[in-house]
Formats: sequence, C-alpha cells, structure tokens
Amino acid sequence: MVAALLADLFESHRSHLLSVGYRLTGSVSDAEDAVQESWLRLAVAHQYEIEDLRAWLTTVVSRICLDRLRSASARREKYVGQWLPEPIVTATGPSTAPDPLAVVVRKQDYRFAALVVLDTLTPPQRVAFVLHEGFSVPFDEIADILGVSVEAARQLAVRARKAAARTPDPVPDEEHEVVVQQLLAALGRADMDAVVALLHPDVRTIGDAGGTTSTAINVVSGVDKVARLWLGLRRMHGLGDPEAFRESLELVLVNGQLGVLVHERAFVDGRSGTPTRVYGFTVKDGKVWGAYDLANPAKLKGIHVPH
Repeated sequence: MVAALLADLFESHRSHLLSVGYRLTGSVSDAEDAVQESWLRLAVAHQYEIEDLRAWLTTVVSRICLDRLRSASARREKYVGQWLPEPIVTATGPSTAPDPLAVVVRKQDYRFAALVVLDTLTPPQRVAFVLHEGFSVPFDEIADILGVSVEAARQLAVRARKAAARTPDPVPDEEHEVVVQQLLAALGRADMDAVVALLHPDVRTIGDAGGTTSTAINVVSGVDKVARLWLGLRRMHGLGDPEAFRESLELVLVNGQLGVLVHERAFVDGRSGTPTRVYGFTVKDGKVWGAYDLANPAKLKGIHVPH
C-alpha cells in the first residue's frame, strides 16, 4: 500500500483510537503514545493480511493500553495520596483548530466521574468493559486480547458493569453549569450556608498532587468537611473572586463540563503562589456530588486551552 494512502487511512481512525486509548487508560499521554505505537506497528505490518483496518488498530491499541494499565497498577502502589485520571481541559468557547480529544470528551462516557470509577477496576475488567460497552467489540475478540476464554471475558465485563453503575448519570451540561456557577458565587461571598446548601449529602472531594504540592491526601467526605475544605481553597486560590478570575483563574471545560483552571502564579503581595491545577465537578440531584482537585503536573498534559 502506498505510504501516503496508508497514512491517510490511519489518520481517518485517529480520533477513534484516541477515544479507545484514553478511556482504557485514563491518561492523555498514554493514549497518545499508544496511538503513535499503533502507527509504527502498522507501518511494518503486512497490510494484505489486514481485513478490517479499524478493528486491527483497535486491537493493537487495546493490547498496548493493557500493558500500560498493568504497569500503572504497580506505580499506584507507591503513589503519594489519591490517584485520579488525567483530565482533558478545553476552552468553554468554540475552538479555531480541530482537537480530537475535545471531540472525544463530548460523549457522556468520558465525564470525569465515569473515568474515576474505571480506575477502580482491574486492567482486564476495564478492557473488557470499555471495549464491549463503549466500542461494541465482540467478546471473542476481547478474549483474544486478554488471553482468556470468551465466557471469562464476558464475566469480567459483567463485574465491571456493576461497579460502573455506582457512578451518577451525567446531568445536562446546562444544569451542571448552573450548579457550579452557584457554588463559585457562594465561595466568592464566603457564604458557608450557601456552600452547604449546594453540596449533595454524599459529597466528596478527591485531590491528586502525587506529593508535588499541597492537597487533601485522603478523600474528604461529608457536607461540613467538604464545605470547610472549599472555603479554605477559596482563601488559597480566590475561587469565586472576580478579581482572581481576571488574574489567574479561568472557567474551562473539564472532560466536557464546566470546571476551573488555576494558572501558575508566583508569590505576590502576600498572596501565596500556586502551581497550575484543575478543579472538576460532578453534579447529582441539583447539587455538587463530586469535586476533584488535580495538581500533579504529570497529569495535566491534557490542558488544551489557548493562552
């Protein structure tokens, strides 16, 4: 096959492959690396043996991601604090340049809470569930990828489906935006009662800095504890403060829904400096059910916001 034609065919599948890689690993960098590796393998493969290029590439990316997941499981055992997926952060307005990852996270399956649950699965469970439920890959092909029987692959997906059912269904973007804006406004006023009223009874905040900067080491659960934590974050970063938004904070989309990007800031005039960090939210029943504080620089490679 002519090299230029092969490259064009591969590019036509890039968005799909990034979708597969990101949902399998929860990592922007791992997804991009897996897609690049699949291209290198395709370039040296016998093309005449490939009947369905999309299926062949999906299998290759899935196997690469399975290896990445297994190595990530070992890294997580030594990780400082909580482990969260890498967010995909995009501008709230339309982009002037096409961004495959921005397209990916428009789908509900890529909302941040859904990826958090996927991180609780074993690598084989995650591969079986994501490929079958998200991409309609038959169980016989999944079994071949995992090196298990078809029935074992099916059972892995069943167990993963039960775990995934614990995630709240994503609310419409408009509802999500209203609740997050109300929370930010309440924080801006330092209105404890208003903050409490906007938190779901089962609310929790998860921070992930990997030991690089300050964040909650453990999951913070419960309305009172979370409210106090977020009022503390308001003092630290100016959350909800119009002046702070002009200086260093920006409303963005975190995996397709409204969140906050805190730009790196030096120590100035008594205000503490801060590294770049991202805040994402999950809304349930008209209240904030989940909040995510992402501050590990190694996990912020998915920020696609023009400066």
